[in-house]
Amino acid sequence: MQRLDKYLSEAGAASRRELKALLRAGAVCVNGRVVTDGSAKIDENTDTVSLHDEVVEGRRRVVLLMYKPAGYVTSTDDPRDETVMTLLSERWKKQAVAPVGRLDKVTEGLLLLTNDGVLAHRLISPKYRIEKDYYAEHEGEAGPDDAEAFRDGLVLGDGSQCLPAKLDPLGPGRSRVTVVEGKYHQVRRMLASRGMPVTYLRRDREGSLTLEGMRPGEIRELTPEEVAGLDEACGILNAGRENT
Repeated sequence: MQRLDKYLSEAGAASRRELKALLRAGAVCVNGRVVTDGSAKIDENTDTVSLHDEVVEGRRRVVLLMYKPAGYVTSTDDPRDETVMTLLSERWKKQAVAPVGRLDKVTEGLLLLTNDGVLAHRLISPKYRIEKDYYAEHEGEAGPDDAEAFRDGLVLGDGSQCLPAKLDPLGPGRSRVTVVEGKYHQVRRMLASRGMPVTYLRRDREGSLTLEGMRPGEIRELTPEEVAGLDEACGILNAGRENT
């Protein structure tokens, strides 16, 4: 059970101050009946709350999969560039989702967004070894020595030590790279350190999730089964508790 005003506030329907006026004006209904008391208790799982005759969805755990197109920065706000948040409908913005990790402005591909802070942290953390798979086009051609260097763990120009990664050469100017961490511009810097500057980069997979059937700019909500798969991979059992 939850207070009505708290439910509406967390859903982004209005500020607490605005809600008081809306309630007094009879603009809020629960199951079709006007309710003017913000402290009234509701069951967010069974009750239907509406504001000005429009149903208000309460905040719930949401995980979205976006096929990020080039030209957008991975941020909730940016003073210069359009962010991936501009691609979201108001429905998702009201659920307070945020990007999980980063893809740089010119990089395309799979990007998760969620309002679950525990899940977001664990997807990013190298501790849980969630694989991220990238398709790269680059100068030069990767060979066995490059693949071995990736397996051993590269040291980047600034001294950053990378965890062992996988490099699959796909022929002249093309490779697939798999990492379990997300340092700043990591894949680009790893390939550049081997004399293969990247000209195009796309993330195709994160954990068991792929972009299959999606086009740049498309967004979908993960199914309960897909979310459960992420939870399992990240060692989460309900409400962010670790499996025992």
